[in-house]
Amino acid sequence: MTDHETDAAQLHATLQEVRLEEHHITHPAAIERDEKTVQEGRKETDQEDIVQEDQPPNNNGSQTSSNTENEKEEGDTPIGGEPNKREQQTLERVGEKLPFAVFLVAIIELCERFTYYGCQGTFQNYVSKPFHGNLGTGGLGMSHMAATGLVTFYQFWCYVTPLAGGLISDQYLGKYKTILCSAGVYMVGLLVLACTSIPKSLTSGHAMGGFVASIILTGIGTGGIKANVSPLIAEQYTRRHMEIALNKKGERVIIDPYITIQHIYMMFYWSINIGALSLLATPYMERIIGFWSAYVLALCMFIMGTTILVLGRKIYVDRPPSGTVVVDAFRVIGWMARRRSMDSPKPSYIAERGGSPDTVRWDDQFVEEVKRTLQACKVFLIYPIFWVCYSQFSTNFVSQAMQMRGHGIPNDLMQNFDPIAIIVFIPVMDYGVYPLLRKFNIRLKPISRIVFGFWVMSLAMAYAAILQHYVYISPPCFQHPLCPASIINGKKMGNDIHIAIQAPAYVLIGIAEIFGSATGYEYAYTKAPPRMKGFVQSLFLLTTAFGSALGEAFLPALYDPAIMYVYTGLAAGCFTAGCVVWMLFRKLNEREDDMNYIENDVTADLDSPADCEAAEAKRDSKHEGETVQTKN
Repeated sequence: MTDHETDAAQLHATLQEVRLEEHHITHPAAIERDEKTVQEGRKETDQEDIVQEDQPPNNNGSQTSSNTENEKEEGDTPIGGEPNKREQQTLERVGEKLPFAVFLVAIIELCERFTYYGCQGTFQNYVSKPFHGNLGTGGLGMSHMAATGLVTFYQFWCYVTPLAGGLISDQYLGKYKTILCSAGVYMVGLLVLACTSIPKSLTSGHAMGGFVASIILTGIGTGGIKANVSPLIAEQYTRRHMEIALNKKGERVIIDPYITIQHIYMMFYWSINIGALSLLATPYMERIIGFWSAYVLALCMFIMGTTILVLGRKIYVDRPPSGTVVVDAFRVIGWMARRRSMDSPKPSYIAERGGSPDTVRWDDQFVEEVKRTLQACKVFLIYPIFWVCYSQFSTNFVSQAMQMRGHGIPNDLMQNFDPIAIIVFIPVMDYGVYPLLRKFNIRLKPISRIVFGFWVMSLAMAYAAILQHYVYISPPCFQHPLCPASIINGKKMGNDIHIAIQAPAYVLIGIAEIFGSATGYEYAYTKAPPRMKGFVQSLFLLTTAFGSALGEAFLPALYDPAIMYVYTGLAAGCFTAGCVVWMLFRKLNEREDDMNYIENDVTADLDSPADCEAAEAKRDSKHEGETVQTKN
């Protein structure tokens, strides 16, 4: 072992002592428990020594060694140590308190999503409704099909650009600088959107060009932010090893870092949907004042989020860029494909076959990390079907609501039932259902959660198909909603079915997101190599772009009454996709713990700089004591 490895090991051991002492101060009962554990361990060791002296020599040395290891595993690990296999199977797993920086990054994401949904949620009406017409406040006055096409393109664009954002972050700028530069581009796009949506621009014919320019610029900004905020929030939590601790009742539990990461991503997704509640305000603003007012509100909120980002720059844990890591990853994948072996790029593999390992600039561990990434990306291949269903809530569902009696409710206000469902159910799952399952040693692992998310999404599409059927059998226009017979006081009112009946479809989509989307973010982070977090996250986001592209294929069928069959097909497709995920990837649940651990995932296994300083001070004082004793 080299000197720096020895120092790191000593620092880690001393840190465990510091944690143990602090834990004894908080839980005095733990002292007696730990002393008892140590004494029992010594007794077992003494008994083993006596037995070994009495027994004749055993030629099968490996079997004796194996038995001894099994006996050691059966003992209780001291507080602060890593749990053995028996403890991992029997003790309850818990998370721990989140660092302040996690909440700061969550607020930044909240502001960005407030802006994104506040704008995007109004685009269907802005593009489809004429500026002066019998459908209420409008904008560009294009068709329903054209509006869905442009909004779907915007969604596609926003989730393709994260590829560039992840690449720039991991290879050149780092996450913080990439987010900051992307925020500047985003603000320019918002300013263009707000200026070209004022009545004068709409009447002069400049609005269309401004709209196209704004969605391109805001899409670029979104890509740089989305690819990096989600890994940045998890990097604020640095523990990567399980540890034995005592809960408030004095019971032995396991601090599992991946439960904490799961909690971080649930909170991250919760903050996204708090931001999505901007749709409570923007539909009324577009209706009463005009679309420009909604876009100015979104711009102000984004400026606030950028300000928080800059003010907290000294607090964030930000992994520095790793040079050519992404390029090297693609070279490794190409090497694997050419030689048809996942291990062929390893320097050790090359050396065994008489080659020179100096011909490559990576090590065996990097190849293992790339292999693990490819395993996660296989799961992502099924996600576009999930996303094409999800995209309905901000496109065709808005148009469906327009075909129903609003009773004073704006048709694009109904979208808020999606984030409201998420805001309600995430705490229920995170603080109620999941901890209860863990108490009974039932772990709902990622693949199981993803499959359940697909199935719930299929229910949402089935509900939408049934609802569309009821729209078509309702008067006055039946299969031709918004016909002249529906005009009341100069405004088309839709068929005689209440708009509130659409709410369960949005609630089901929200529940599906908790299991499918939030787990996807978590899976992309935990399975990604340390040096490629941003890029792998962008690959997951790219599946949303593919979902939007797939949605473009349905455009020719978006007319009455064919759209009912579109919903039916999506329901069947999403349910089938969930079944495929389960059949192909359920075995990954069994390897979850092994796949999560990546060596050197963080620079040090320390909870905070204060922990590091305490460990350093104690180690130095201990070394001084040892030196004095030796001199004497």
